[in-house]
Parts: sequence; C-alpha cells; structure tokens
Amino acid sequence: MAESPATLPTPSATGPAAALEERIPSPIGAPFDRAHAAFGTDGIRGRVGTAITPALALQVGYWCGRVLPAEGPVLIGTDSRTSGPMLVAALTAGLTAAGRQVWQLGLCPTPAVPGTIRRCGAAGGLMVSASHNPPHDNGIKVFGASGAKLDRLTQQAIEAGLRGEAEVVALMAEGTAHPRADLLDAYAASLIASVGEARLEGCRVVLDLCWGSATACGEAVFRALGAEPLVLHGEPDGRRINQGCGSTHLEALRCAVLESRAAMGFAFDGDADRMLAVDGRGRVVDGDQILYLWGSALREAGQLPANRIVATVMSNLGFERAWSEAGGVLERTAVGDQHVYAAMEEFGAGLGGEQSGHILAAHHGMSGDGLLTALQVATLVHGRGQTLADWMDGSWTPFPQKLINVTVPDRARRTEWQQCEPLRRAVERAEQAMAGTGRVLVRASGTEPLLRVMVEAAEMEQVEHWASLLAQAADDHLNHP
Repeated sequence: MAESPATLPTPSATGPAAALEERIPSPIGAPFDRAHAAFGTDGIRGRVGTAITPALALQVGYWCGRVLPAEGPVLIGTDSRTSGPMLVAALTAGLTAAGRQVWQLGLCPTPAVPGTIRRCGAAGGLMVSASHNPPHDNGIKVFGASGAKLDRLTQQAIEAGLRGEAEVVALMAEGTAHPRADLLDAYAASLIASVGEARLEGCRVVLDLCWGSATACGEAVFRALGAEPLVLHGEPDGRRINQGCGSTHLEALRCAVLESRAAMGFAFDGDADRMLAVDGRGRVVDGDQILYLWGSALREAGQLPANRIVATVMSNLGFERAWSEAGGVLERTAVGDQHVYAAMEEFGAGLGGEQSGHILAAHHGMSGDGLLTALQVATLVHGRGQTLADWMDGSWTPFPQKLINVTVPDRARRTEWQQCEPLRRAVERAEQAMAGTGRVLVRASGTEPLLRVMVEAAEMEQVEHWASLLAQAADDHLNHP
C-alpha cells in the first residue's frame, strides 16, 4: 500500500504569526471547505468550474508534493477531456511550488501511471480524469510510490492541507517540469508482453475506444498481436468522451460486432481502466463473467491461490453460486477498486474486480487496466480455438438484476439515506418479501450525485416490481421530503 504521509506542521492559531497570516494571504490560495477538499471513492471528482477548478488543482498538486516520498519525480497523465490541459498545468504549478520534479505523460490510460511509477521508481503520480463521467466533469486520481492508490491516512493529510489545517512552508524554486510521453512506449510493450506467446492472428474484433484514453494505444496493441480490429470512436475527443459510447453505452459496439460478424468486441471507459465486452451474438460480457472466465483459466493452470476471487457486493448471485460449485471461494467487498485491492492483499488473492469491468490481477501489477483485461480475454478464448460466444454458452446463468440510478442532489440526504425512515422501511419490506431468493442493495455513488438502487432475485417480475418501487420511494422521500 502507499507510504505513510509526511508529517505536516499545523499553523499557529494565536500570536504574531496568526496576525501576520490575516494580513498576508497564503501563497497557494485560500483554504477549501470540506465539501471541496475531500476524496471520494476514486479520487477527487466533479463538475469543472464548480467542484473542480484550477485553484483546487494547484493546491492538490502542492499538498501531494508535500506528502509523497521526497525522492523521485511525480508523474501526471490525462485523458482527452478539454479541461485536462488546464488541470495538468495547475497541478504542475502546485507540485513545482513544492519543489518537485514533474514528468508529464500526456494522453494515456490511467493504468499507465502506476505502471510507469513502478518502472521508473517515481515518488507517485496523478491522473487527470473523471473516468466514465460526462465531458463536463473531471477529476484527480493520486497514486503513491508503490503504484497503489493512496491509503486513507495519506488522503487525510492532503485534505488537511486543502482545508488550511497544515502550514504552507516557503515555496521552493527548484521544481521542474518535463514532457515524458516517451515513457508510454514501455506501457504499450507491457500490455503485449502480458499475454506471453499468445497471438490473435486473423481474429476480427471491434474496439470502442470511447474518444478517450484508450485511443493512445488500444488499436496498436491489438494489431501488434495480429488481430484485425474495427475501431469505433478512435480519436481523442474530450467533447464527446463517454457520450453514447464506451463501456457505459454498449449499443454501438453491439451493432458493430453483429454487422461485421466479429468474434468479439471490447468497450472501454474514458480513462481505460475498465472494460466490458460483447460476444459474437451481441451478448454483454460484464465484469462478473470476465472474472469467471479468467479465474477458471488461472485455476486450471494452478495460478489462482486458494481458488479465491475478490468481487464486490454488486456481483451477481449466479456468479457466486457457480464459482462456489466449481470449488472456488468468492470474497465480497464494498464497491470501489480500492476495497477490492485491500481484500486481495488481505487474502492473498490473485484476481479481483467489479461487475463494471474494473479487473485487478496480482500477477499484472494490481492496477485496473481495461486494455490488459481485453487482451487477456481475447487471447484466452482465441487460444482455445473458441469464440467468446462459445465460452458464454457454457458459462453460468445470471440472476435477473436491475440497477436504477436516482439523482439526489443533496449530498447529506444521499449519503445518509438510511436516516430516511420511509425509505428504510421500504427496503426492509423488499428484503422480507424476497428472503432467500433475492437481495437489495442501496448505496450512494462516490463519484456522482446518484443513489444507486439495485435489486436482484430469481424472478424478473420481483426484480422489476421492487426496483421500481424503491427507486420511486428514494425520489419521493429524499428529493421531496
């Protein structure tokens, strides 16, 4: 995990120093309130111009420069969003103000940042991206010297600085910044090397690169392995990233796979740290199916410790039962790849991930990587002389599941929905009605103003009924109390 943060001195509350601080503003700007100075489930994220601003990015850069290990450069990568250059410049200003050397990677998938940290012995890295969010959002993900996302203690040290609870020392003049897009060649080479001697000669695949980070090298690595890719949304375009395309909008990929008679298709999100697939018959292959496929191959090869996979509470009950019947162990965590990472380390698991397609493999650096996962899936089935559809035919049957996102702008009501008695009672009624045959999961998104309501049961009629009822109850009692 990430290193413990450096100890930050706290400002004096009284005396001459306090009086001086009242007259001389901080050289890095005014402190932020808790709403703006807080890490969510995957970094700091929100709408550009309100939640995410150059002023915030400058201070995030400065405090990251203060808490990350003193030795080594700090890397910055970005997806294709139009606000990316502005935020990269602000982060660079903050880091250099803290005396750090900055290496700017430019457009790249998020997993390129932790991989490059480990290869180059960097002190850490930042990725400017809002992942699957719409173009008007952006965010900042932070990685430590190990390549892992920051632990909570280190995040809290940065948050304290953002809130003005740590002292700003004299600004340094030694900070430097350097463009280092050349380092991404090693990342692309590592993707190709991840499949060993496997090839994809003559394999027709469709790639939906989402106008985002996957455009940096997605097509090239598939072609290097002999595949014949048909590319959708293949140029970097920050105005259209995630808009009707990518892993959150699979219809374009599905149509292209069917029309081109491709063996399979892969869709990535904006920063390419997750992937969902479509088989040759147009069926969606989600993260649960990918974990089962890859996990089965690792188990057969004796490369999956204790036959254990880590998944989240969102994973399908059908997956859990099928994996158990096959002699495997499934551990569940809260939603978020950092929780999956922590559980994989705790249990020594070799594979873990989320239903959304964010997959982590211990033997590939423990960083969610959509392109790497796509290459693994493609070469596994192609190497067996199968199609992805062949494999799906013999896979497990999912329980019917429905997820409804309810927009709840009020953060307190959204995150503390359990305090809403009418909604809590409605959830309890649903759980009682489906006892033993289904489940309900209600949680606040950590990246968007949404309350996610998921219902899963053996019968679709139950799923539809309770999902609609609970979503309506959430809207009625949280938005119109």
